[in-house]
Amino acid sequence: MLKKIEITNFKNFGEKFTFDLSDTSNFEFNKDCIKNGIVNKGLIYGYNACGKSNLGLAIFDLISHLTDKYLSKAKYNNYISANSFEEEVRFKFVFAFGNNIVEYEYTKYDVQTLIFEKLIINDKIFASVDRGESTIFTTSAKGAESLNKDLKDSKLSVISYIEKNTILEDTIENNIFKQFKDFINNMLFSKALDERFYIGYEEGEHILSDDIVKKGNLKEFEKFLNDAGLEYSLRSKKISGVYQIFFKFDKREIEFFEAASSGTKALCIFYFWYQRMKSDKTPSFLFIDEFDAFYHHDLSVLIIEKLKEIKNVQVILTTHNTSNISNRILRPDCYFIMDNKKISSLKDRTYKELREAHNIEKMYKAGSFE
Repeated sequence: MLKKIEITNFKNFGEKFTFDLSDTSNFEFNKDCIKNGIVNKGLIYGYNACGKSNLGLAIFDLISHLTDKYLSKAKYNNYISANSFEEEVRFKFVFAFGNNIVEYEYTKYDVQTLIFEKLIINDKIFASVDRGESTIFTTSAKGAESLNKDLKDSKLSVISYIEKNTILEDTIENNIFKQFKDFINNMLFSKALDERFYIGYEEGEHILSDDIVKKGNLKEFEKFLNDAGLEYSLRSKKISGVYQIFFKFDKREIEFFEAASSGTKALCIFYFWYQRMKSDKTPSFLFIDEFDAFYHHDLSVLIIEKLKEIKNVQVILTTHNTSNISNRILRPDCYFIMDNKKISSLKDRTYKELREAHNIEKMYKAGSFE
């Protein structure tokens, strides 16, 4: 699980910005939102332009050099903070896999060019390189002893190099390293407003309707819409080798994306990824930006509840909607308030003792959380 990230000099994060998911409390309700002391289902609230989307991009920056998964490099333009004279961007991640802690920190000039990397497993350096000093890397990985340690290509991560060029021995450290890599390979960033935007988890682009039909999920998608209060009947047709979904009415059929509202399209995008969450290959970490941009309150709650049902996916959502701040849905240590300078949970923004019966949305609007 992602435990913490520190970001420095990336986009609007000029100063060090810390997002800590391990700062949790002992609330006796919605316990399923916490796993091993770490937020497993969380929601970030913040005004426009405070950096919620950039936080997602920061978390997923490591996809660019640790995986071969899909990443839109255009989203990483204006990489370095415009408020800084520094030329390096710094990231530090902390992950927890059971009782094992993995720390990964690195610096870059841009989304492709690495300067420094260090991976620490349970307080022991597993791999490290500082190209500002030397292109020679060091590693304690058992099985990597004979590797060429001169890593001249600044676009090649030492982590990926070790993974792809060695047969690692069956040791505790190497197995934790593999857990770390599996977690990164299965991270997913989705944006409710953009059907074509995602980072991680898969490679290439997909046609939503074709994917849903080919997976045999058209009837389940229809039921999903019905459960959301949209009483539609759906059918599919194969046109030019691609399956399309149609609304079936009494007199005619209309292609789904021609007639669907923005909210219904957003539900289709969500379902496209949701069917993967229910499969054998669930994402490890899911970040949905502006997840409820086109939803009314009841539908937002439905989406959160469906995500809560999937225990093995760590989920972070962003929103502008305070109506989702409720102890009926999550809990105070799972709601984060973000501004340009910091992000912290509701429990850290008040001196009051928070209880399940509290209306925390009303408290927020009244200024109880500073």
